Amino acid sequence: MGKRRFSGLEVTLIVLFLLMTVAALTFIILFATHPSVNERGVSETFVPQCPNIPEAERVDCYPDAGASKDGCVRRGCCWSPLNERNAPWCFFPTNHGYTVVSEGSSNPHERTARLQRMNSPSLFGGDIQELIFEAEMQTSNRLHFKIYDANNKRFEVPHEHVKTVSNNPTTPLDDTLSIRKEPFGLTVKRSDNNKVLFDTTMAPLVFADQYLQLSAKLPSHNIYGLGEHVHQQYRHDTNWRTWPIFTRDGFPNGGTHNLYGHYPFFLCLEDNSGRSFGVFLMNSNAMEVTLQPAPAVTFRTIGGVLDFYIVFGYTPEQVVSEFLELIGRPVIPVYWSLGFQLSRWNYGSLAEVKATVDRNRAIDLPYDVQYTDVDYMENKKIFTYDKANFTELPQFADYMNERGQKYILILDPAVATSKRVGNTAYESYDRGTAAGAWVTYSDGTTPLLGEVWPGETVFPDFTSQKCIDWWIDEYQRLHTEIKHDALWIDMNEVSNFIKGSVEGCDDNNLNYPPFTPRILDDVMYSKTLCMDAKQAWGNHYDVHSLYAYSMVLASEKALQRVFGNSRSLLLTRSSFPGVGKYSGHWLGDNAANWNDIKWAIPGMLEFGLFGIPYIGADICGFFDDSSEDLCRRWMQVGAFYPFSRNHNAEGYRPQDPAYYGANSMLVASSKHYLTIRYTLLPYLYTLFYKAHTAGETVVRPVLHEFYDDENTWTVDRQFLWGKHLLITPVLDPGKEDVWAYIPDAKWYDYETMLPLTERKTHVNMHVPAEKLGLHIRGGAILPTQRPEVTLTDSRRNPMGLIIALDDNNNAAGELFWDDGDSRDTVKNENYIHYYFSVVDGILTMDVNHAGYNDPNNLKFEDITILGIPQPPAFVNVTHVPARGGENTVTTLLDTQIEHDFDKEVLVLRNLSLIFGDTYMIEWQMAKDYQRIDCHPESHADEANCIARGCIWQQSAVPNVPACYYPDDYGYSVSTVSETASGMTFNITRNVKYRSSGRPDSPDIDKLSVAIYYHTSDMLQFKIWDPATDRFEVPVPLSVPSTPETDAAKRLYEVKYTNNPFGIQVIRKSTNAVIWDSSLPGFVFSNMFIQVSTRLPSKYVYGFGETEHISYRHNLDYLTYGMFSKDQPPGYKLNSYGVHPFYMGVENTADAHGVLLLNSNAMDVTFQPTPSITYRTLGGILDFYMVLGPTPEMVVQEYTALIGRPVLPAYWSLGFQLCRYGYANDSEIEILYNEMRAAGIPYDVQYADVDHFERQLDFVLDHNFLGLPALVDKMRAEGMRFIPLLDPAISGNETEYYSAFERGKAADIFIKWPKELSDEIVWGKVWPDYPNITVDESLDWDTQVEIYRSYTAFPDFFRNETAAWWHQELKDYYENIVKFDGLWIDMNEPASFVHGTVGGNCLGDPLLENPPYMPPLHASEMGLNHKTLCMNSEQILSDGRRVKHFDVHSLYGWSQTKPTYDTLLELTGKRGIVVTRSTYPTSGKWVGHWLGDNISRWDQLFKSIIGMLEFSLFGISYTGADICGFFEPSNYEMCLRWMQLGAFYPYSRNHNGKGNPRQDPVAWNSTFAEISRDVLNVRYTLLPYLYTLMYEAHVDGTTVVRPLLHEFVEDRNTWDVHRQFLWGPALLITPVLDEGHTTVEGYFPNARWYDYYTAELYHARGERSLLSAPLDHINLHIRGGYILPCQAPARNTQESRKNPLGLIVAMSETGTAEGSFFWDDGEGIDTVKNNQYLLTSFSAAGKTLTCNIVHNGLAQADQVTLGVVKVWGAGNVKITGATLKDASGTTYPLTLQHNVNNQELIMDATSSSFKINQRFTITWITAV
Repeated sequence: MGKRRFSGLEVTLIVLFLLMTVAALTFIILFATHPSVNERGVSETFVPQCPNIPEAERVDCYPDAGASKDGCVRRGCCWSPLNERNAPWCFFPTNHGYTVVSEGSSNPHERTARLQRMNSPSLFGGDIQELIFEAEMQTSNRLHFKIYDANNKRFEVPHEHVKTVSNNPTTPLDDTLSIRKEPFGLTVKRSDNNKVLFDTTMAPLVFADQYLQLSAKLPSHNIYGLGEHVHQQYRHDTNWRTWPIFTRDGFPNGGTHNLYGHYPFFLCLEDNSGRSFGVFLMNSNAMEVTLQPAPAVTFRTIGGVLDFYIVFGYTPEQVVSEFLELIGRPVIPVYWSLGFQLSRWNYGSLAEVKATVDRNRAIDLPYDVQYTDVDYMENKKIFTYDKANFTELPQFADYMNERGQKYILILDPAVATSKRVGNTAYESYDRGTAAGAWVTYSDGTTPLLGEVWPGETVFPDFTSQKCIDWWIDEYQRLHTEIKHDALWIDMNEVSNFIKGSVEGCDDNNLNYPPFTPRILDDVMYSKTLCMDAKQAWGNHYDVHSLYAYSMVLASEKALQRVFGNSRSLLLTRSSFPGVGKYSGHWLGDNAANWNDIKWAIPGMLEFGLFGIPYIGADICGFFDDSSEDLCRRWMQVGAFYPFSRNHNAEGYRPQDPAYYGANSMLVASSKHYLTIRYTLLPYLYTLFYKAHTAGETVVRPVLHEFYDDENTWTVDRQFLWGKHLLITPVLDPGKEDVWAYIPDAKWYDYETMLPLTERKTHVNMHVPAEKLGLHIRGGAILPTQRPEVTLTDSRRNPMGLIIALDDNNNAAGELFWDDGDSRDTVKNENYIHYYFSVVDGILTMDVNHAGYNDPNNLKFEDITILGIPQPPAFVNVTHVPARGGENTVTTLLDTQIEHDFDKEVLVLRNLSLIFGDTYMIEWQMAKDYQRIDCHPESHADEANCIARGCIWQQSAVPNVPACYYPDDYGYSVSTVSETASGMTFNITRNVKYRSSGRPDSPDIDKLSVAIYYHTSDMLQFKIWDPATDRFEVPVPLSVPSTPETDAAKRLYEVKYTNNPFGIQVIRKSTNAVIWDSSLPGFVFSNMFIQVSTRLPSKYVYGFGETEHISYRHNLDYLTYGMFSKDQPPGYKLNSYGVHPFYMGVENTADAHGVLLLNSNAMDVTFQPTPSITYRTLGGILDFYMVLGPTPEMVVQEYTALIGRPVLPAYWSLGFQLCRYGYANDSEIEILYNEMRAAGIPYDVQYADVDHFERQLDFVLDHNFLGLPALVDKMRAEGMRFIPLLDPAISGNETEYYSAFERGKAADIFIKWPKELSDEIVWGKVWPDYPNITVDESLDWDTQVEIYRSYTAFPDFFRNETAAWWHQELKDYYENIVKFDGLWIDMNEPASFVHGTVGGNCLGDPLLENPPYMPPLHASEMGLNHKTLCMNSEQILSDGRRVKHFDVHSLYGWSQTKPTYDTLLELTGKRGIVVTRSTYPTSGKWVGHWLGDNISRWDQLFKSIIGMLEFSLFGISYTGADICGFFEPSNYEMCLRWMQLGAFYPYSRNHNGKGNPRQDPVAWNSTFAEISRDVLNVRYTLLPYLYTLMYEAHVDGTTVVRPLLHEFVEDRNTWDVHRQFLWGPALLITPVLDEGHTTVEGYFPNARWYDYYTAELYHARGERSLLSAPLDHINLHIRGGYILPCQAPARNTQESRKNPLGLIVAMSETGTAEGSFFWDDGEGIDTVKNNQYLLTSFSAAGKTLTCNIVHNGLAQADQVTLGVVKVWGAGNVKITGATLKDASGTTYPLTLQHNVNNQELIMDATSSSFKINQRFTITWITAV
């Protein structure tokens, strides 16, 4: 037998066997030597890295049931048991989650990252290994980030509104968001203060197929929102509370289970600053949210993606507004839906419905709407009705409508499959089946069957267009059959009475997911559909919570089909964010118990957050019988639910009010509060308008208004309507006292009208059984309407106002009004909008939109004002017709005025004001307020009063003088003569009264009066003593040589009164009396002159120079002295200059100005009459009045009289630095070099008095010997130099001092009158004695006494003095140091001794201490305090000798012109002179700074007021010492001041000796950078500023301009002084308060563009809160204007070489205009000599045109065109632009067009095109 041979197959098998054996052995070895791997693919030796963290920060790794140590370890988590179960025992380690493997960013506003899952165990399997993270800063207040599967598409919410929201990125993403790479986490912070708000680095990201988790640490426990649940308190408990979110038909019984709506949104209040933010997870899958005490939040959802939006606000209200902008702002409900409504489930028959209606009609219950529930249907089948029990239902709507009431019926979504009565076809079901309208089983074909009210049902798939079409058609058929007025949809969670379907649900991961949130019943399909059911949008698993959302969208289309242009009403039970855009909501099937009445308030407040302000609970409860006590209290509070409906269930007693008996307390109380509701419905309707347009809440948490008060953070048993109505209900059985919180404001009881005495405290408020706490906030103006029992009738009734004055006697409010029914009235502008305000006793009812004419001929009839302690003397009503015509003024009859002393309530009745027209109503104070003070000195008593012939009667009204003049005290007319050019009078004192009471100042019995009609808009009236040559001010004015003799051309009419004599000036166009000096108390004595005038309004501006705390004067008996003095700014302290000029704005928005040309010491007293009393110590009365009629024209006319402002040199508009206290020239050089190194624009360097040897004018100090060379170096590099000069000249020098010696020789120093002495009147100022060392540790007076030399004061009135001054300056300029401008200081004149050295003033002591002393600073020391003796003699240029007593306040004025003339002659250039002391006409030659201010925050806003006032005074070139002169500044204040000061016309940083440096490079690099940036903005806009200076110089317009000058028709601007304008077009809104990173600004009714982003700012005619981080000042450019600009540089010499740019800010109509002035920047009289270029620009459509107005510019000064920016250019892509010159030559322009912000940038730089010829720029679009 031979050896067996293996076949080929066998050999192959053997080899394979051996290979398999080897492989097996290999695997065995590997298994034995390597750790095992578990079924999740993760090493079983995974070691969790467990952090040592507080228990409160643990994030649960075992959120499902059954946590154990073994289970925890298998998940790779940390196990650490605690002694309580709330906190997790199993929590996440730090090595779970994802790692960032790559990042990308296409722009600063976006970022993406790819994430890779870290090697760690899984919680529930299905982990997704690769994710994409996307983040975008969509707006400055909205961050969006999304995390999703990198490789597979997952379900995302198809939101109807969110996808339409446009982005407007302005803030770099990195300012808000930072990312940690491993493990991945993100941190969201505030960009302005870097506060962390949302920090996910506390726990890992989990992202599996059916389990997604993200946790974040929060900054506070003040968390509100999340829903829908019953939250027993509004503020969340953060002690490990978990809230499931998944729409569910459940009972709101106080448990933690999920209810009808799906709201993964919360608001977090960070702290008492009001800063808040909101977090929205746009995900519709079942989820739960855990709040823990870290504080922190964890979102767990079982599908979709993580799609987060974080919105930021500076108040909770702003957060809501931002959120609603994202999801859709709420609909304005139809007006009748704000009426009271009745409903119940199962009336049983239409007869019972009608019986209910009739019994409530019979008791005259305010009542507008009746419902029927499912019982009206045939066997509860939708789209049918029960023809047996509801036979006449098709006619029921007519039955309701006949009495002005409405009918609403219900529809559920579920559709029965059964036949109708009589086995007839159920056609709605049949049509739906044929259309394929139903939700199907998982096969996608078979309709899913469930069970609801009618039995077996199918469920419409509202995400399917086929279903939507079917639903619209069925609803139209229903309305055709059963007329009704609106639709109520229910059971749309979606509700199913069996679990899933009639066949149950398949066992799969949709119906039984790996993790089920803590939803009710813990089964996904409990009481709803199977999760694997199919809808057009996806699996029901994903879209379940969107069922109602889709049904609302479909129902809205159905309503549009049926009701057309009528708004109708939609009410839904289930909801999702965005539903409020179309629908209201009620809080579901509550019960008649005291818990549910309480819990309704947090529920309403939350739906305010969620964007559904039309919200309410079932009044008196749905289930159970309601007791009379409970139902009465519920009717009280329910009268203030926005949706006010009483609704109850079948099987329980009726609970409509009439059921309790017509005479019951419940009926009386219900009628009372529903009547109040109906009265206030115009206010409530306006709140809905604000919700619709601005996203404001309607029912408002108290904390939203008083967030700075921590007591309000938990108030949820009270609520507000808007800002102004506080509702405090009784919510407990048998109680008549409520523990209520009264926030920090003035409050009035609505019913008694009495003010509360308590504020910012809890009170035990007594609220009897029939009452509810109802309070109006001070500051409110509530529009009202006389109520009826239906709103159909109410809307025909007169309107009214309730005004509750605040602590400042101000108030404000609004009214929105349309036809109450039509759709899109706001969008179509078919409405009326009123803005109401009360300021100082003037109510303005301003119509700022009039797009609707109400057919009911409505009138405002009654106005009630709370907080008026005294009855008015009279009430004037000014009518401004809407359709043109003259304004009219009417005085109310006494019968129309009612005043209650005890309640302090004023009621104005039967006004008949036309609805839609603008009115101003002014109530003049009672007789006490008419008193003119007869004893303005202190220590008035009855004896002194009677001795003056006056009346003594003390008043209970604060500040009213007890001693006052009789009505006929004064003068009477003895002769009068009238001509075409004026009037003259002789007047005689009424001698029946004794002398004016000052024996040293005898009365002058006979006076002359002259009135001159100079021009059509200017007149003069002058009163003097014809028997004595009294002093008259020697300041020349520009008075026309020819008077205006044509009365028809004059804007004014002049009348007079005989006894007492008075002059009345009347504006002819309005009949307003703008001057009326017929008030008693006219006194003209030798050293005391007094005259009073009644004012046409309380709006008075001007008078100076005195620090004022508001631009508009307070008329509450405030007195201001005027007498020039070296006095730093302080409240009511007379300072450097004197300007007896004011502007008055009349109630008709016309303006006038009045100058008293008098230079003696004086004061003015403002009285609430309103009136002004002038008192002066000498001279005559010489008044000039200009008639405007606009505020800007007032200034133009005034400067035409006193002289137009000087045109400063261009370089003087650059930034400037100065310091009192430079030790030597090296310090200046170091500063200069540091500024250049920092690149900060900078044009002018100063030297203060310390650069002089011992402070001697014109003598250089040895420490500053290098100054001349340094100045030469700086000037060679484009800089300028300005030294300081004081007027006082030392007379104690031991060596020859030319300034004194030559002055003495010329006899130019002020001396005593020759009859007293021929000596100089010596003072002491800065110069020290020679050869001494000053000990600065001594007190000031001692230093003055022993170290300061005697000084003489030049008399600048004299021509010889001007010559001397010129020579001294010339020597200084030619021999010491070159200068470009001059700074003259201490010229009040200031002296450090009082009167003279030794204090002995020669001559008449009455001149030093006159019989009447105005309330000046240190008035007890006499007029010579800190200045010269009043008896010093000065000599006018014509040789007349005058007392310093008369001309003291003219000293600074007298120095200005000689200084300016000398500067021009020496330099040959224009330069600038800056002076401290000023008087009318000073602005012709000089600028002014606001003096030696203090480094304090209040000085910032006061500097704005100062600039605005000097704009009135004709001094355009003005500003304050930036960062303050006295006291050390601080970083934040100085930085904010640098931002503000960058927009002072005179922009100089200056501080005092002994304080740290405060220049921009003295702090740190950040400060320097921010300063550089804001100064670059200034320098960019200098061509615009220079053009404004030219316009001021030529036309007298203002440069720094109050808002009221541009928007005088908008009374809101009349009190704005924390903002200002440059000219008409640049709005500056600085931060003026410490620690603020937001600022409130008022935006008048114009189009405004953000300067930095070119974006349109959507605020007009309203206040707006602006973000203002420390590096930002808000600037906005007004649409309709063109601003010239230039790229900035280190100084203006360099910047002037840059091409000219233009900012073209388009108006709404696509137009803009502007001008540009240019000269050589420093030539003398370039305007007068026509050596300048003036162009005008205009833009319209897509064309910009430049026209040449004047071209006299030298070739060397020509400027070329650079970049032209057009803002508001549209969002249609612009593809080309060309420039065409006057010859027709075209130049292509490079362009960029941003369609998002609509900015078009066109660059002509390369063309080198000179702007000295006409040109046109045209741009074109692709279409």
